[in-house]
Amino acid sequence: MLKVHTVKCLQDNYSYVIHNESTNLVGVVDPSEFYPIDTFVKKKFNKLDYILNTHHHFDHTGGNLELKEKYKSQIIGSKKDEKRIPGIDIAFRDNETFKFGNINFKIILVPGHTSGHICFFSNEEKIIFTGDTLFSLGCGRVFEGTYNQMIDSLNLIKKLPGDTLIYCGHEYTKKNLEFCMQYENNEFLIKKKKWISDRLIKNLPTIPVTINEELQTNIFLRCDLDIVKKKLNMLNADEVSVFKKLRDLKDSY
Repeated sequence: MLKVHTVKCLQDNYSYVIHNESTNLVGVVDPSEFYPIDTFVKKKFNKLDYILNTHHHFDHTGGNLELKEKYKSQIIGSKKDEKRIPGIDIAFRDNETFKFGNINFKIILVPGHTSGHICFFSNEEKIIFTGDTLFSLGCGRVFEGTYNQMIDSLNLIKKLPGDTLIYCGHEYTKKNLEFCMQYENNEFLIKKKKWISDRLIKNLPTIPVTINEELQTNIFLRCDLDIVKKKLNMLNADEVSVFKKLRDLKDSY
């Protein structure tokens, strides 16, 4: 069984310390910085076997080298990012499998935010680490890829089992909710608003969420629906055009 510990880093980043309770392997997903991860790992495990990076941006790899030096960790990332991820040891291609002891993580290439962005998905554990591709109620900016690539990447995630838990890279949920509700105000979003408020008042993360929840609330996963197209006066537009419009609106929000 996989235990996931959420560690706050920088201003609004989340890193995830993962523990395979069967094999006692310990890893961290997207260590933004050294000290918060080191403090948590040293106190709870005093070991760190693997560092998993979803993409090369510094706010997801900033702790790589110091953690690797201290714990002799192996750094895992995308083959497409092997020249950009600090200290990378093992580079995986799309659809390959990273074995975290007896837990398998499928590598899913999701270009758009960056060209080499990957997700780590475990079907057995029903968990996916999405980095900056998919957020709760949002998605990442399109930097290195294209809008077509980004919507294709989001559609790959949409097809995963609905009870899969999403662990993303940032606490953007409240702001994302406000944006979503400008263009859609369904019953699920109204209910979600109170839940988010309650979590943040208690200084608790709004992550994880399930894919099913996101399908009901995340407007970037709903670009194919007429209700969204109508709100944008784009009833006859294709999914990519709707996504581009929404992403451009969010970029200036």
